[in-house]
Amino acid sequence: MHFNFELILFYAVLITGLISLLDMLFLAPKRKQLHAELTKRSVAVSEVKLPIIIDYARSFFPVLLLVFLLRSFIVEPFRIPSGSLEPSLLTGDFILVNKFHYGVRLPVVHKEIYPMEKPQRGDIAIFRWPPNPSIDFIKRVIGLPGDHISYINKELYVNENVVHQEFLKETKNYVQDGADIPVVEKEENLLGVKHKIYQDPNKQATDFHDIIVPKGMYFVMGDNRDDSADSRFWGFVPERNLVGKAILVWMSWDSIAHKIRWHRIIKGVK
Repeated sequence: MHFNFELILFYAVLITGLISLLDMLFLAPKRKQLHAELTKRSVAVSEVKLPIIIDYARSFFPVLLLVFLLRSFIVEPFRIPSGSLEPSLLTGDFILVNKFHYGVRLPVVHKEIYPMEKPQRGDIAIFRWPPNPSIDFIKRVIGLPGDHISYINKELYVNENVVHQEFLKETKNYVQDGADIPVVEKEENLLGVKHKIYQDPNKQATDFHDIIVPKGMYFVMGDNRDDSADSRFWGFVPERNLVGKAILVWMSWDSIAHKIRWHRIIKGVK
């Protein structure tokens, strides 16, 4: 089951804000007036205790509002749930996403109100998955609007230019159930953006020739090329689905070894 945390947080801010506002406008003056009348009659009174709902609402509203504004317009934390971007991002990495890099958008409705930068090749972007926009995906931007993309025998071509791959080593890709899969690690030079990829020599690639990226769309892929559900299978990412750009790994948990990956803390994303 998928929970829309943004919507839940919005309703929490709305409800606590309304309760706090109603209290300040109507209930608090009545309490103050009652306290003044009792004092005038020389009746011993203690501080009037707030109803528990009002007390909680007024206490939590500023905190909820601050969190809502920060994650809607500045940065938002995400957890990497799968290995589709390994070795660049690992399962269990906790990342920060710059929410305004691709434009300032209204929360919940996601309407752009102020344009900023456009995605560039090599960016690791968060977006709402086109087949089900309630789910967030993270992939690397490979093709920009108007680009011609081909993938032949596990080699990527952008505008008929082969994307150079340099062999680094043979290694293991450890998946969530603890199994290890032999993979080849390479450094890919995506027309100036260097990053590492995994290729599984035991899996056959799904080739395609000369896909043209439509206007307002982006072609994305995972760095774990043979274990990634991306634009090769479900299509392009519309610009309106963009959420932000991954900028930093702030925490990383290895669920197989049950320990923190200390070497990945405060690590830039590239």
